[in-house]
Amino acid sequence: MRVIEPEIDEQVVSSGWITAIAILMIVLGIIAIAFPFFASVASTLIFGWIFIFAGITQVVYAFQSRDAGKVIGKLILGLLYLLSGILVVVNPFQGVLALTLVLGITIFVQGVIQVAIAFQMRRISSNWGLMLVSGIIGIIFGIFIWSNFPFNAVWLIGTFIGINLLFDGVWMLTLHSGQRRALQ
Repeated sequence: MRVIEPEIDEQVVSSGWITAIAILMIVLGIIAIAFPFFASVASTLIFGWIFIFAGITQVVYAFQSRDAGKVIGKLILGLLYLLSGILVVVNPFQGVLALTLVLGITIFVQGVIQVAIAFQMRRISSNWGLMLVSGIIGIIFGIFIWSNFPFNAVWLIGTFIGINLLFDGVWMLTLHSGQRRALQ
């Protein structure tokens, strides 16, 4: 019995942090949904800075490579990352537009692929209908993003990020509270 108590105490201590993180995610999700334009711009700026750091890292790595052919390819890739990141940070609104367009294309293509795979899976799996529905929804979302572009760009990414943060926070909170009840 004594061996189990430290594990429970450790779970309870970590549960406070997990609960705090979950609540923070829920609050950030609600803020992002309430202010989607600011969330879109903020996420695009973060994305731009990540590209800048990735570009710098790739350029440094390229110069450390010994094979000349590899150096040129890695250097070009690093400069492309760096240039993309700088362009996004300098003009985040254009970055939001580009990110929204890429998101729409990705969701549409993913939907088309899921529909094709669903029809291939219909003889193998009884759940192929769920994949088909998911693919059709993806196609519809992709068309929605394209048809309202660029007007939806100012709110779409921020809203999606907000919804994602909100649901991640909720599942973390509910899953963890269920674990706490099981320990008691």
